[in-house]
Amino acid sequence: MKSGSKGGLVYSTDAGRMCPECRQALAACICQAVGRTQPAGDGVVRVTRVTKGRGGKSVTLVKGLALNPLALAALGKQLRTACGSGGTVKDGVIEVQGDHCDRIIEALRKDGHSAKRAGG
Repeated sequence: MKSGSKGGLVYSTDAGRMCPECRQALAACICQAVGRTQPAGDGVVRVTRVTKGRGGKSVTLVKGLALNPLALAALGKQLRTACGSGGTVKDGVIEVQGDHCDRIIEALRKDGHSAKRAGG
């Protein structure tokens, strides 16, 4: 085994899943704390409706959220449930199927984010 490889303990019965970067338990992971201190967005959440490249179907996009990937996925799930439709989280952008801009802005403001509608 090479000394520079990132192999090692992946699961421990004592602490559960282990982080491959800092080799700590996921609950005590240092990497996530570093990720939370560096915001990914500018603080303003932009909600847009897009139809380009989707066969005429409209999709609501939520950009500019300064959250780590796990929190972003949880917020995406919450927004999709509030709208009653499907969607996904790709590259830090939450996509919700359909035109739900008003519902999403209301849900984000209720959650404490400063959201505004962008685009036409």
